[in-house]
Amino acid sequence: MRPPFRYPEDLITLQGAWQQTYAELAQAGAGTTVLRRRLIALSGTLCTHPYWAAPAAWRAGSVELRRAARTHTSAPAEGEAAA
Repeated sequence: MRPPFRYPEDLITLQGAWQQTYAELAQAGAGTTVLRRRLIALSGTLCTHPYWAAPAAWRAGSVELRRAARTHTSAPAEGEAAA
């Protein structure tokens, strides 16, 4: 079994913002220019994050990062009660 990936908090937050923007874009009808531009900017920031400096890090960890971002946004914050 592989050890779990450990991502910086800012990278998880960035991936969560990307996923939220993608979902908003999927639901939008017209006037999607702002969302598309935001998605492009977030994609660039994600791909150039210092975490990915190691060779093949993006290919090895991109799926796990999306899972971590999903879990991070759905889990209650420390000190909060679960709904």
